[in-house]
Amino acid sequence: MLKKLLATDSNAATTLLRLVLGIVFFAHGAQKTLGWFGGYGFTGTMGFFTSMGVPAAFAFLAIMAEFLGGLGLIFGLLTRVAAFGITANMLVAILTVHSQFGFFMNWSGAQKGEGFEYHLLVLAITAFLIIKGAGAASLDRLLTEKD
Repeated sequence: MLKKLLATDSNAATTLLRLVLGIVFFAHGAQKTLGWFGGYGFTGTMGFFTSMGVPAAFAFLAIMAEFLGGLGLIFGLLTRVAAFGITANMLVAILTVHSQFGFFMNWSGAQKGEGFEYHLLVLAITAFLIIKGAGAASLDRLLTEKD
């Protein structure tokens, strides 16, 4: 089963998609866990989520999905698991926050919040990675290569 979970091909385009998504989510996760890039750090983020009514266990999972999921994607390790965690985050974000603001991001500042177009793009990328795997230059590929 682990071999199926790690299975991938050597497609460079898949690698590019994985790396870019990994960098984006590592940055967001680092804001939430480490306070980097203007973030509030772990304690501040947990406080924010729990003040919104999110149970602490789910808040922790959301933070880790972004931080560890981003790292997993960057290194191509357990890519499908990392992509699934980010998928769950994006679905929850759409359903609980962003759907009320419509489709479009708040480019002009006229809306009270951000729409879900970004999240939809992330869902498409994570679906692709769950189906195809990590691609070339990944630890998943290295671990499943035949001698």
